Amino acid sequence: MTSIAIVGAGPQMGLAIARTFGSHGFDVALISRNRDKLDDLVGKLGAEGITAGAFPADVLDRDALTRALKDAAARFGGIDVLEYSPVGTFGVTTLTAPATTTPSDVEFEMNFQLYGAITATQAVLPAMREAGAGTLLYTTGAGSIWPDPRVANVNAAAAALRNWVMNLHKELADAGSGIQAAHVGIDSSIGVSVIPGVEAARPEQIAPLYWELHTTKRDRSELVFKLDDDGFPRG
Repeated sequence: MTSIAIVGAGPQMGLAIARTFGSHGFDVALISRNRDKLDDLVGKLGAEGITAGAFPADVLDRDALTRALKDAAARFGGIDVLEYSPVGTFGVTTLTAPATTTPSDVEFEMNFQLYGAITATQAVLPAMREAGAGTLLYTTGAGSIWPDPRVANVNAAAAALRNWVMNLHKELADAGSGIQAAHVGIDSSIGVSVIPGVEAARPEQIAPLYWELHTTKRDRSELVFKLDDDGFPRG
């Protein structure tokens, strides 16, 4: 049986990705801070015939995140796909413009996005190398590619994560490791529009990109989701 670990699992993108892989027979490990919310997602997936487990951990706690992924691997016999996409919550995440951004504004985002991703990768990559197969997927908003001054501190960390993923993709490909690493840039809000001028897309419109990277586009280091002028997705 194959499995996917979704770090930052929530009721929108996390659930949509879980359904996409689960419908193809994957077991699903769900990782985020809130046990109750994870248990709710496990129940929803179970009702759809998808085997899922909850592994609570805060991505800012590197030891806890590593333990959660190790526990998930032990339960499901390994992790074949890692998807990393935690999202900051309003009231916790501070959005800053470039000229008012302080080092601490970026430091939090770097811990949340880049350092969490590196920690998660280190927890699963050795076993993937040993198996000679695996998929590592990392999600950011499209500000990592096309910066938006309204969210400069978030963009800075997202761009750092994207750069690291591109380098990881090249390293793994050049080594003939059999492991795919790729970045997914989402150029839309998810569910509802939260930034003026940025359209909202449904999670189920975006989730197929992850399956494509895992299956038919393993040579790609990046896919970008964007709605066209008629509101249809294009990747």
